[in-house]
Order: sequence, then C-alpha cells, then structure tokens
Amino acid sequence: MTSLRFLDVSENHFKGDISSYVGASQTSLEYIDFSYNQFEGLFSLSLFANHSKLEVIRFFNENNKLEIETENPAGWVPLFQLKVLQMTNCSLNKLASNIPTFLLDQHELEVIDLSYNKLKGSFPNWLVENNTRLKGLELRDNFFMGHLHFQLQQHTYMSRMDVSNNQMVGKLQENIGKMYPNLNYLNLSHNHFEGNLPSSIGDMTILEALHLSFNEFSGEIPRELASNASRDMDLNLAFNNFHGQILLEQLKFASTLQMSGNQFTSILPMVNSTYSSLSYLDISQNDISGVIPKGLVGNITNLGTLLMANNSFYGQIPCDLSATGTLDLSHNLFIGSLPVCLNLPKLEHLYLQGNKFTGSIPKGLFNFSSLLTLDMRDNSFSGSISIEIKQLQDLKVLLLSGNHFTGIIPNQLCLLKMISIMDLSNNAFYGTIPQCFHNIYFGKIGATNFDYFIRESSFMNLHRVPYTYKGLLKKSVEIYRSFEYYDAEVSIEFVTKYMSLSYKGSVLVHMSGLDLSCNNLTGGIPLELGQISSIIALNLSHNQLDGTIPKTFSNLALLESLDLSHNSLSGEIPSVLIDLNFLAVFNVAHNNLSGKLPDMKAQFGTFEKSSYEGNLFLCGPPLDKSCTKVNESFPTPTQSSNAGDKKWYKVDPLVFRTSFLVSFIIFFFTVMSLLYINHYWLQRCYNFMEDLIYSCYYFVFDTSKRLSNCLCNI
Repeated sequence: MTSLRFLDVSENHFKGDISSYVGASQTSLEYIDFSYNQFEGLFSLSLFANHSKLEVIRFFNENNKLEIETENPAGWVPLFQLKVLQMTNCSLNKLASNIPTFLLDQHELEVIDLSYNKLKGSFPNWLVENNTRLKGLELRDNFFMGHLHFQLQQHTYMSRMDVSNNQMVGKLQENIGKMYPNLNYLNLSHNHFEGNLPSSIGDMTILEALHLSFNEFSGEIPRELASNASRDMDLNLAFNNFHGQILLEQLKFASTLQMSGNQFTSILPMVNSTYSSLSYLDISQNDISGVIPKGLVGNITNLGTLLMANNSFYGQIPCDLSATGTLDLSHNLFIGSLPVCLNLPKLEHLYLQGNKFTGSIPKGLFNFSSLLTLDMRDNSFSGSISIEIKQLQDLKVLLLSGNHFTGIIPNQLCLLKMISIMDLSNNAFYGTIPQCFHNIYFGKIGATNFDYFIRESSFMNLHRVPYTYKGLLKKSVEIYRSFEYYDAEVSIEFVTKYMSLSYKGSVLVHMSGLDLSCNNLTGGIPLELGQISSIIALNLSHNQLDGTIPKTFSNLALLESLDLSHNSLSGEIPSVLIDLNFLAVFNVAHNNLSGKLPDMKAQFGTFEKSSYEGNLFLCGPPLDKSCTKVNESFPTPTQSSNAGDKKWYKVDPLVFRTSFLVSFIIFFFTVMSLLYINHYWLQRCYNFMEDLIYSCYYFVFDTSKRLSNCLCNI
C-alpha cells in the first residue's frame, strides 16, 4: 500500500514483531497507531527515518514485552517533523534509559508523551524551548532529575503539563503563571519541589487541575491561588509542609480540595457559600484544633466527601455538618453523644473511630438509609443495639469494637444481609450467638453488589486516550481533556491472623469476616455458622462458650483464620477440619478439649503447640503428649489389661466426677435403708462399732504405756 497515509491497528490482540507491519516503501504514511496490542520484542524507530510525511506516532503499550530503541549505533537523522509522539510503557531505550536524541531535531511537536518509560537524566527543558507550539507535555513516571526551568517567554499554546512521579527538585519559577497563562492541567506531584508557591499561579485563569501533592512545598497558600479562576478547579496540595489557615473563601472556585498531610492549624468557613461548587474536601492529617467552625460546610449543597480525620477537633459535632458520600471524623477529640439533629439521609460512609463519644447510638442514625459503612470503633458508646438497626438494609461494613455496648446481640442484625464485615469485639455483649447469622451473605459472590468498593477509589484517570488526531488534511491536533474523579477511598481496618490489616480497593471486595471476641457470650457455637461458606475470618475467642466445635465448620471452604481460644469448649477437635485448605491461623488454646489432634496434614501440618495449649486432655503431634503412652502402673506391657490400654484420654473429667458422686450417694442411702429395715443388722452394726472403738482404745492405751516404760528405763 504505497499510498497509505493513515494506519491504525490499535485496540486489538495483534502479536509478534511490529517491523513486519511497516514497509520501506510506505513513505506516504502520516499517522501510525499501534497502541494497546500484544506486540513484543525489539523495535527500532529508525525504520521510520525516510518517512518524510510522518506526523503522528502512537505506542501505548500494556504487556511490558515491547522494547523500542531510538538510538541507532550508526546514527540516523529523521526526514520527518512530528506533531504527535506518544510512546508510553515501551521500555524506551531500555539499556541507556535516556530520552531520544532525535527529538533535538524536532521543532513542530504539539503533543509529546513519554510516560512510564523509566527515563533518566536531567529534565529536558529544551523540549519546550524547541517546540514553541507544544500543547501537551507528558513525562510522568520516569526518573528525571534537576530543576523545572524555562526561558522567560510565554508559551501560550501549552494547555497540559504532567511531570509527576519523577525526582525533580528546587523551587518553581516565580513567573511560571505568566509563562503558561493557558494551562488547564498542571501535575507536579510526587517529586521533591520545595519553597513557597508562586503567586503567579493565579494568572492561570483557565486552570482546571493543579496537583502538587507529595512534595516539600512550604509556607502559606497564596491568596491569589484560585481567586481569578474562571472554572471549577481540582486542587491537590496534600502531603507537603504548608501551614497557616485554610481560607475556604479564597478557594471557593475549587470543586475538589485536598489539603491533607500538611501543618495547617485552622480552617475558616466560606462567607458566601452560594457560589461554591465544592464537592470534595480533605483536611485530614493536619494540626487543626478547636471546635468545628459553625457553618463550615453547612450550606454547600453539593458536598459529597468531607474528611477531617487525624486532627485535634474537640467538642460536639455541629448539626449542620453535611456530606452525601463520606464523612470521616475519626481520630479526633470529640466528646459527648452524637447529636440527634444530625441529618445525613444520603450519607454512604461514616467513620467515627478513635474519639471519646459516649451514650447510645441515636435512633436518627438508623434513618441514614444509604449507609454502606458504619465505623464507631474505639469510643465509649454504651447501651444495647437497637432493633431499629434493621433499617440499614444496604449496610456492608459494621464496626463497633472497643466500646461498652451490652445486652444480647439482636436477631435483627441478621436482616442486614448485605454485610461483608462485622466486628462486635471488645464489648460486653452476653447471651448466645444468634443462629440466624448464616442468613447474612458475608461477601457471597453474586449475592451482593460491591460496586461501591470499586467506584470509591481515590481517583480514576481517563488516561487511556487523552489525545486524538483529527483532520489529517488540515494537519490539526486536538487535545481532549483528561478528567479526574475523586471520592474517598474506602479503607477498612479489620483484625485477622493476629494483625490489624487495612483492606481497600479490590482486596476489600473479596474480604469478609465476623469478630465476636472479648465479650461475655455463653452457650454453644451454632451449627448454622458452618453454612457461611464465603467467610474468610471468624473470631469467637475470649468468651464463655461451651459445647463442642461444630463439624459443620468443615464447610467453610474459604476460611483463612479461625480463633476459638479462651472459652470452655469440650470434646474432640473434628478431624474433618483438615479439609480447610486455606486455613492459615487456627487457635483453640485454653479450652477443655480432649482426644487426639487431627492428623498433621495439609494446613494442620503448619500449626504449632501454641494453637492447642491450655487443653490438658489433648494429645498427639505437635504436642509432646502421646496418645499411645503405656500406663506405667502395670509390671510389664504384656501384663496390662485391655482396660488400661484403652483410650484413657477420652474420659471427660466432668462426667467422671458426676458419676462418682452419684454412685457414692446411691451406695450410702442403700446401706442406711437396709439398716433401718432390719433391726438385727442394725444391732450387729452397733456391736461391731462398739468392739472397734474398744479395740482402738486399748491398742492406744497399751502402746502409750509401753512407750512410757521404755522411756523411764532409759
């Protein structure tokens, strides 16, 4: 096809060597796109050296098996002048890891993207200086070092710049805003930039996204930062060294505002929140203290996420606090009971962990019909769980541990079928374990919708096709905006395998667990718990449970952690539990279990003595007590009776004591009845006792007299 101008084979499953797709005679090519295929091997870009009309080269690689080399040992000078060069995740110049040198001769570039290539060396400021019509510069996820320093001239065409995830240092140029007045996306996050933010950033009036997180910027936020913005701005200043006040009035044009991980000491609400489009506010992990300012976000109707965790807020929660997605007040100094007036009917995730809240759960909270996550751990809540909790039909995570809740565990909890993780540990619940817990899905695949775990990711960058080339005849390049959507990342802490682990993202989707440990629960373990086939972690330790370990637990095929320690369980450990192929932690220590341990096969071959300690009548490996030990009271092994060799370890101490007492009582009353009926036997018994008493008396008397005479003779 010697006249071919446009070649696009992207978004397929092509394999093999790319060189076979490019002919030496196809010099009429203007546009080439090999993105998102399964190409592999080494490809030299010098094959395009004679393609004088070539303007667009696109390689978005996904399989990590393709290497593109631009440095021909013989040297090559391209005849083309590119407008678009996009080669991401292509192991570009893998051996040298340097930026392609042929770009020194390119002066008409409008879009360049070399992200995810692990390129090294000084930052190529010359790319911007050589290409005055550059619109998009994407160099993220490389190892570029040095300063971001450009010549003092306006780059009016530049609309997007992303140099995040590199090793850049130094301060930003004071006049950077005047040099790039038309930027609508600037991402410098995950570098080592320092110093104050230039106030000239306020001259970027059409800026829609400014990401400066995970750097070493310091000082106060310039008042001009967003005061001149003409569009809603996504502002991310998280994890720097900023200090001072957060003035929401100056940032009222921000749609998402991430200020976490800094040293801010206070926050002032908006004077006129009518003009605010704020939907996401994160001020967590700062040094903010005091009560929550009145009207902080009360009138911001579009606020979806409000994160205030890990500060020093105190007092009570104001009634006008609002959010429709996530409200995180954890790890502060809040006191008192939750306000009855709090009205958040659309809230999905509520985090209150690590405060000093008291009182019972207000009934108004059960009207939050959209609630998916309720985390109230490590407070001083008390009282019983109201039966009205059944109204939270969509609840997926319930965490109440570390409080002073009491009463029985209500059966109404079983109506919350969507729950995946339930933690009621470290409270004062008593009574029996509800048999109906098997009605809860606990993450059963297909039984519940986990979309909320996925869509609540920290951000979703539509980076797959941020650019497109249009109008080949007009030689025009159009840059599509890349939007970023923010919401609080759902992160759940849950103790399993003796560790407090944080679950989020795709891991949280597949996690399920029930923790009832450290309460005052009594009775037996319901057999029905063995029907929760999807559960991964089950902890019933430190209670007063009795009875046997249900054999139905062998049906918990996905179980990874089972802790039944510190109870009063008796009987044998069911040997069928060796069928649990994923069991990594098993603990039945400090019970009254007896009998032979399950064979050390599969997972049970990994459990040590500590899993069984505190059970005196257990025997077999890995314990030192052998189940075939010979009773040493017999003269020789051959003379021992069958009764002595049989399974002495199966004798239940409680049964032995009970049977002995009953036998003694029966014997005693039988003898007394016979003596009462037969007076002759009774008289003979009296005579016998009298003779016995006299005999003992004279024996003692004679013995003492002889002993006295002997002492006198001495």
